[in-house]
Amino acid sequence: MIKQLLIGLSLCSLVACASTEQGASEGSAGGGSSGSDCISQGSIRDYTVLDNSNLLVTAGANRKYHVELSRSAHNLRSSNAIAFQSQSGRICDRFSDVVVNDGFGPERIRISYVRRLSAQDEEDLLIRFGKIEPEIEQTRPPNDVEGAEVEELD
Repeated sequence: MIKQLLIGLSLCSLVACASTEQGASEGSAGGGSSGSDCISQGSIRDYTVLDNSNLLVTAGANRKYHVELSRSAHNLRSSNAIAFQSQSGRICDRFSDVVVNDGFGPERIRISYVRRLSAQDEEDLLIRFGKIEPEIEQTRPPNDVEGAEVEELD
């Protein structure tokens, strides 16, 4: 009985992750996504550490995701490598972990948030964490315009 219950809960978790990504990718096509997304573990190609609890993850086809950890990982920036772990093969919030190898052994941290980013969302995130400078529109200096001469009257 307990074994069947555990299997049922595991299947519900997988279905929840699968349906979340499908809905999110539909939302992304419309200009942005809301809520939680999932990343296929095998599609992860690269990551950028934003701070001790935020990552920018690049998955296949150059899709970008914001991954937020449930707590700060003090050695995240200095770690040689990190790993994403999930029993389902999909990195989803509350069901997956990031493992940081800090030289003293692996530190396992739960992922609290995963969201697919549009190009504008990615730029805003990088600006927010100081990884890039915002583009400042240059205002043109005023042009000297020759006008009519003023004549004084007595």
